[in-house]
Amino acid sequence: MTKKEKFHIEYVFDKVSVRSLWNHLTTAMGLSSWFADAVNISGSRYTFVWNREQEEAELLEEKPEVKVRYRWLNEEYADYYFEFLIHSIELTGATSLEITDFAEPDEKADAIALWDSQVDVLKRTLGI
Repeated sequence: MTKKEKFHIEYVFDKVSVRSLWNHLTTAMGLSSWFADAVNISGSRYTFVWNREQEEAELLEEKPEVKVRYRWLNEEYADYYFEFLIHSIELTGATSLEITDFAEPDEKADAIALWDSQVDVLKRTLGI
């Protein structure tokens, strides 16, 4: 199995409430509005559903309205995760969402394209 590479992508939201963005990154209702078809949360375990397929992740770290990190439970290596980090851009007043994820080298472009597509849905959901 090829070792996955870490990558970061950043998206800027001109006018968004940090609390609203945070809720879309951490709650079942918020995540199911853009990230998955359905989301169930039980303690620190998140079950994501796409086309009737389920993937489970655990919440590893959370700093309210700043950062949340999840790890897929089916992942072979425990050091792979995906993370959402919220920054305020003081100069413009905009909010930035930084996503950290891992992908195999030949799948990195596809992974970034998928995040681009998902974040477009997130922006529409947030009314941006």
